[in-house]
Amino acid sequence: MSILRRPTSLFRPRRGPNQSLLTENRALIEDIDRRKLLRGAVSLGALSMLTGCDIAEQSQVQSALRSVSSFNDWVQAKIFDPNKLAPTYSVDQVVKPPRFNAYYEIENVKPVDLASWKLELSGLITDKRPWGLDQISALPEQEVIIKHICVEGWDYIGQWSGPNLRQFLTQIGADLSAKYVAFHGQDDYMESIDMASALHPQTILATKYAGEPITDPFGAPLRLRTAVKLGFKNPKWIRAIEVTNTYQEGFWEKQGFNWFSGL
Repeated sequence: MSILRRPTSLFRPRRGPNQSLLTENRALIEDIDRRKLLRGAVSLGALSMLTGCDIAEQSQVQSALRSVSSFNDWVQAKIFDPNKLAPTYSVDQVVKPPRFNAYYEIENVKPVDLASWKLELSGLITDKRPWGLDQISALPEQEVIIKHICVEGWDYIGQWSGPNLRQFLTQIGADLSAKYVAFHGQDDYMESIDMASALHPQTILATKYAGEPITDPFGAPLRLRTAVKLGFKNPKWIRAIEVTNTYQEGFWEKQGFNWFSGL
């Protein structure tokens, strides 16, 4: 995934001493804008009115913005319906191959050695024995034709198949009352999702795209595909799954993006 394009509806740099503050807090302002929950309400004046803070105080501005962003996450988590299905599409709408996205360029992808690959398990799981690719491939396969929506604004329709994540978590004895499921990628990319989203009927551990095994550039041999999260919440090249009650910030959350990031 590349750098977020800068929306213009809320953030318009002005000349003056506060321009640097806006620049430093751009990620949070853009994220609030993308959420559209408070569209038109976030500005230097609005921040000072809402929080009573002096906009010249960088720490106060940062705190105010993070509070609004956290509130957005809280609202999304509260209104999330774990049984509502996302729209699905027809085979003729599928884009082939899938679009590559990562925080680095495609030529920097390091292929995974499929012969030695194992899926490690940790955290609140009864059976932590690692899984081989042949074991995962032997599980019942679910197909979803859903839209991948990137926080940058682009999307495409993809055809993914692999084990249903809820069924897999149940089989390994995961604590389904835990709060989060964390996914660790071979490229050190890590993302966590809430348990409700992990248990959603359209959340799978994808091993195939358009009926064929996923190839190196697109997350082989295993990647998360959920219909209820933005693209960056779907890690690729998964090497480990952890069930936990402690939230771990992923790569993009550390850049200021919302942790829930639902659709």
